[in-house]
Amino acid sequence: MLTARMELVALLAPYVAASYAHVSAASRRSSAEQVTAAIGYRSSVPLPAETPTCEEVASALAAELVVRRSDELDRGISLVGPHRDDLVITLGELPARGYASHGESWSLALALRLAAYDLLRAEGDDPILILDDVFAELDGDRREQLAGLVASAEQVLVTAAVAQDVPQRLAGARFDVAEGLVTRVG
Repeated sequence: MLTARMELVALLAPYVAASYAHVSAASRRSSAEQVTAAIGYRSSVPLPAETPTCEEVASALAAELVVRRSDELDRGISLVGPHRDDLVITLGELPARGYASHGESWSLALALRLAAYDLLRAEGDDPILILDDVFAELDGDRREQLAGLVASAEQVLVTAAVAQDVPQRLAGARFDVAEGLVTRVG
């Protein structure tokens, strides 16, 4: 499980960087302002290599469980394992957590969604791209930038509290939901 997580993060990394560059492009005034997004995996277990084998992970996990056993018993919680691992997301040299602005955080969230979508497409699938009320947080330039990025998707499901937030190039079948009723518009 741990090696699969690490492999997935490694596969997603270039897509996250590219998606963030595209999503944040509308906010940059020059290429000098370009900030690179990166994603990595931080294990709670000291691993012998950057891309360890399953056997190496199992051995490292077993060794760390022995080392931390008394701490776990004293505290009454599990301190070692995949549930203690974390994604490390950075913007430039800084961790996104604690340093990213609201707009940068929002762009990162979109980049992660688009990266997952692009990874699935690269593997031959054609997933449905779901954008749940993302346009409300974006200015007009970023809305158009995002619309351009997703316009080629075969199926895009967009939710919005305000219909005018959705760029015209994403116009398609529209349904309003109010008071428990779903009504097709147009």
